[in-house]
Amino acid sequence: MFHDVRMRGFRRRADVEEAQAWLDCLPLERRVEEIPLEAAAGRVLAEALTSTVDVPAFTRSAMDGWALRGEATFGAAETDPIVLEVVGTSLPGRPHDGTLGPGEAIRIMTGAPVPAGADTVLRAEDGTQDGRTLRVRAAVPVGKHVGAPGEDIRAGREVLPAGRVLRPQDLGVISSIGHAQPKVFAQPKVHVIVTGDEILVPGQRPDGVCIVDANSPMLRALIDRDGGHANHIAFLPDHEAGLRTELTHVHPDVFEPFGTDVVIVTGGSSVGQEDHAPRLLSELGELRFHGVGLRPAAPAGMGTLAGIPVFLLPGNPVSCLCAYDFFAGRVVRRLGGRDPAWPYAMQRGALTRKIASVLGRVDYVRVKVDGAAIEPLMARGASILSSTTEADGFVIVPKDHEGWPEGTDVEVHLYDVLRS
Repeated sequence: MFHDVRMRGFRRRADVEEAQAWLDCLPLERRVEEIPLEAAAGRVLAEALTSTVDVPAFTRSAMDGWALRGEATFGAAETDPIVLEVVGTSLPGRPHDGTLGPGEAIRIMTGAPVPAGADTVLRAEDGTQDGRTLRVRAAVPVGKHVGAPGEDIRAGREVLPAGRVLRPQDLGVISSIGHAQPKVFAQPKVHVIVTGDEILVPGQRPDGVCIVDANSPMLRALIDRDGGHANHIAFLPDHEAGLRTELTHVHPDVFEPFGTDVVIVTGGSSVGQEDHAPRLLSELGELRFHGVGLRPAAPAGMGTLAGIPVFLLPGNPVSCLCAYDFFAGRVVRRLGGRDPAWPYAMQRGALTRKIASVLGRVDYVRVKVDGAAIEPLMARGASILSSTTEADGFVIVPKDHEGWPEGTDVEVHLYDVLRS
């Protein structure tokens, strides 16, 4: 049953772990698509890639020099060179045509095919060529400086696992095995709704009692980071009718051909008289949680609409950032084939002063990092977005702690460093 909390306050706040567990159990449909290799960086492989070819497919030179028979160089020295006849040249893509005989060598470049009859490459610095005469000044073991077929990748080898976030070097490997269109998880489409009579569209200047929206550019970047795409951003005043229409249009039967996988509403989620989003979500779909034991994102809510996850994020920017990372981002990452956990790298350090918290509530505390020293920032207000730009990361105080004293060793999630 929906309890209207406007101008009354929350009767109960859900545990963060309870809300995350519900999100992790949502039946999400992850779409798969084939895309051109050049567009695949940062996307997530939907299935493992196995090579059907050897790389390289031929015996090739690992050095510039001469291809020859290794045994023909035995006994060669700087003061007593062995003389061979140069009978041709092998270049990358233009191999020597013929079989090397005893006492013969061919000029060869790195990556070029080693001709039949040769089993070794003499480095350029270990020989001297004058016309067709090669003077070998160093002995070379058989097989030296020669790359065998499949030396890099053998046919039948799994080169990349499913779930891999593709890096630039991965694209090189995929190309080398002749694969042009890898199967990846489709980018989740996120419909963002920004509400507020006081909100100006990004790009405008603050004017009088109006403020420029900070949440939509931040959310767009967070969604991109997590492998999604903000395919539609709507700006609405604090009017129930407009928000009702926008949420109704999210229904897949209405919103096609654009489609959406996740809906985020920022603003209008708290207990003020103009906070319509929770009641409308309850009426049109399911409002599973409204109010969480999390500072600074206590007014956050979440539920579903026509099977689509919907997140009600507070309008205050730090609360919006916090609630996205704890809840909405978790689903965006999962839909795109990524680990639902936070993408931030972590480091440990000691607090330079205490952090105070309250039992039963999770605290998201912005901090500065100086080597192993972790300094909590004093600006904790949910509207102080600049505190997140001053911060290097954040510390999470669990609900069963009342904070930590100065000197406590803590784990910091780093804003600027992402897990690979």
